Amino acid sequence: MQKKIIVIGASGTIGKEVSKRLQDTGHEVVSVSRISGDFQADISDKKSLETLFKNIGSFDAVAITAGEVAAAPFESLTDENYSFSIGSKLMGQINTVRTALPYINAGGSFTLVSGVLTDEPILGGTIGTLINGGVEGFVKAASNELPKAVRINCISPTVLTESKTFHPFFPGFIPVESWKVARAYERAISGIITGRIIKV
Repeated sequence: MQKKIIVIGASGTIGKEVSKRLQDTGHEVVSVSRISGDFQADISDKKSLETLFKNIGSFDAVAITAGEVAAAPFESLTDENYSFSIGSKLMGQINTVRTALPYINAGGSFTLVSGVLTDEPILGGTIGTLINGGVEGFVKAASNELPKAVRINCISPTVLTESKTFHPFFPGFIPVESWKVARAYERAISGIITGRIIKV
């Protein structure tokens, strides 16, 4: 069954693959990025999200592939590093769900993104581990309370094969191709699971 799916972060490596996979399987994709796509929005700005969903109207699913975190040695992290990361990847995704709820169709779904740092910390990755853990906790808890039989899941990818500049920071990790991550999004969107963290 064709669904109208909003992909937030559609211009990124994962976002492009998710959009392609969903389109290839017959869905209508609405692409959202900060400066490109069908619509523009910044998930760290709640008013931007309110305008986005008001303009799009009803839909069946949201796939989030966006959200930034600061990375630096623990002793050099600042209040601003923490605030920026919380506002972007954590509250940005939480506020996307909260803001979109009035517009999502019954039986729809949200798919958020965390990452391997939840379970496998690295040097300089304290904030990443903190934020990813928060995102996953939100998904597990919110899945029990969302109205209209709406589902929510989270994709937790390891470092991407395509992101070669990050490989030195993940010694011994086996990178994953972004198309495999896109399949995890497809599973979350088109399946029946909820409250799950899908590790890729």
